[in-house]
Amino acid sequence: MGALNGTPRVAPWRPAVVLVFGLLVVLVGGTRAQDPQQLLDETVRTQAQSDSDSAQSQIRISQIADETAELLNEYRLTTQQLDRVRIYNDNLQALITDQEQEMLSIQQQLDDFVVVERGIVPLMIDTIEALEQFIALDMPFQVQERAARVRRLRDNMEAADIAISEKYRQIMDAYLIETDYGRTIEAYVDTIPLEGIDTQVDVLRVGRILLAFQTADRGQTGFWNPIEREWQSLPDEYRPSITQGLRIARRQAAPDLLRVPIVSAEQAR
Repeated sequence: MGALNGTPRVAPWRPAVVLVFGLLVVLVGGTRAQDPQQLLDETVRTQAQSDSDSAQSQIRISQIADETAELLNEYRLTTQQLDRVRIYNDNLQALITDQEQEMLSIQQQLDDFVVVERGIVPLMIDTIEALEQFIALDMPFQVQERAARVRRLRDNMEAADIAISEKYRQIMDAYLIETDYGRTIEAYVDTIPLEGIDTQVDVLRVGRILLAFQTADRGQTGFWNPIEREWQSLPDEYRPSITQGLRIARRQAAPDLLRVPIVSAEQAR
């Protein structure tokens, strides 16, 4: 119908085809227009950026690995310290338990000691009195020294700063000293009453067998008579023996046999 009117016919789909074709031309033309050097540079930059990113990632990974290793070492060290602390605490607990048991034992011993002390103190006092009586009935040698020892024992029993064990030890020491007198020999200077006059003499003690005396000029020799309980003179025949006994006791002569007066058991009765 248009041809009849003299107007050219245009197909309705042609403008779209022309538009698409023009777009393709532009795209193809743009691609062809890009510089190969520019494309290479962009590729190199992209690869460099990728390498840089990879290097940074590797550095970060290394840092993380180092931090992880350090944390692991700290964890192991902390674990070891905890184990040591646990072992120490277990040992400390065992010590505390043992100390508590020891405290209970000591407390029990103290309680028992109080009971024992109530019985031992009267016994100690009786022992001191028995020692005093024994000295009074014994031969009169070292009288002042032995009496002073007994006084110290009595004073100690009233001293609060001396332990009961120390008091008991000193009493036993006094008894040991008295026991030693029975198996020793000694010579010393003393003053004794002779015929009502206090006279300084040399005293010879042979155990508890003999207690003899001799004046400094050797003019008088005698002994302690346990039956009469007094000092008595001896015949001159005993003078050399007593003199020799004094020298032996003072270590001025070698030990030797002595002829001395002995009171027999029958005489003592």
